[in-house]
Amino acid sequence: MKYLHTMIRVSDPAATIAFFELLGLKELRRFDSEAGRFTLIFLAAPGDEDAQVELTHNWDEAGYGEGRNFGHLAYAVDNIYDSCQRLMDGGVTINRPPRDGRMAFVRTPDNISIELLQAGEALTPAEPWASMPNVGSW
Repeated sequence: MKYLHTMIRVSDPAATIAFFELLGLKELRRFDSEAGRFTLIFLAAPGDEDAQVELTHNWDEAGYGEGRNFGHLAYAVDNIYDSCQRLMDGGVTINRPPRDGRMAFVRTPDNISIELLQAGEALTPAEPWASMPNVGSW
């Protein structure tokens, strides 16, 4: 398993980037989704590019209530199906199953979202994951 990033939602990307630049972080990459109406901006401290902060700007958002800014922690795993099965066997609900062989979401006992991403290429979609519905929010 490898730590990837922590995601926070932002209302004003320019102001948030300026803040993180004052802390010493630099923008690594940016992705705009016209269809999804969001922008993802990844920042990291120079020399520590593996520990990233993902800023998510939802274009139509009018502001977040307190506590809604934090998004999730993300980890790359060697086999997303094995990881999800191990979690399920331990009593963890898979909120967003890895139907695509690439991404899943679970929550901690304190309701913090954890994103699991398949390291490398996505695995071939497989049952029971491919037909498993989302459970609650992720």
